[in-house]
Amino acid sequence: MGRKRLSASRLSAGVVVVRDTRDGPRFLLLRAYRNWDFPKGLVEPGEDPLAAALREAREEAGLDDLELAFGRDYYETPPYSGNKVARYYLARTRRETVTLGVNPALGRPEHHEYRWVDAREAAALTVPRIRAVLAWAVAKLAAFGSLETRGQE
Repeated sequence: MGRKRLSASRLSAGVVVVRDTRDGPRFLLLRAYRNWDFPKGLVEPGEDPLAAALREAREEAGLDDLELAFGRDYYETPPYSGNKVARYYLARTRRETVTLGVNPALGRPEHHEYRWVDAREAAALTVPRIRAVLAWAVAKLAAFGSLETRGQE
C-alpha cells in the first residue's frame, strides 16, 4: 500500500491590529463562539497574502485605515486544524469603533464580539498558537519603540 499523501497547507492571512491609547497599546480580538483571534481568513487563489489580510480586517471589523507602520514582516503559525497555516501582519489603526461585518454565506457576522485589550488580557483570552503571534507583535512594537509596551508582556 502507498503512503497517504499529506495535503498541502491552506494559508490564512490576518492582521494583529493595534491602537495606541493613553494606557498603552490595545490589540483587537474577535470572538467566534469561545475562540478569540485576530481578524483573519483564507487567502483566495491568486490573492496576495497581505492584500487578503487587509481585506479580512475590512470585512470582519470594518477597518479600512490600517497602516503598516511596522513594516511588512509577518509571523506564521505552525500548521493546525486540517493543515492550515495562518500568516499575521502587524498594523496600526486610529479607529476605536469596530463594525462586525455580515458574512454573506452565513447571513450574519461570523464573530460574536470584539474587544480592545492589552497584551496581558489578550494572552489570557487566547490559545497558545495565538499567544505566540501576540508575543511576536509585542516584541515588534518594543523594537520599534513607537508604542508604550512596558508592563504589557
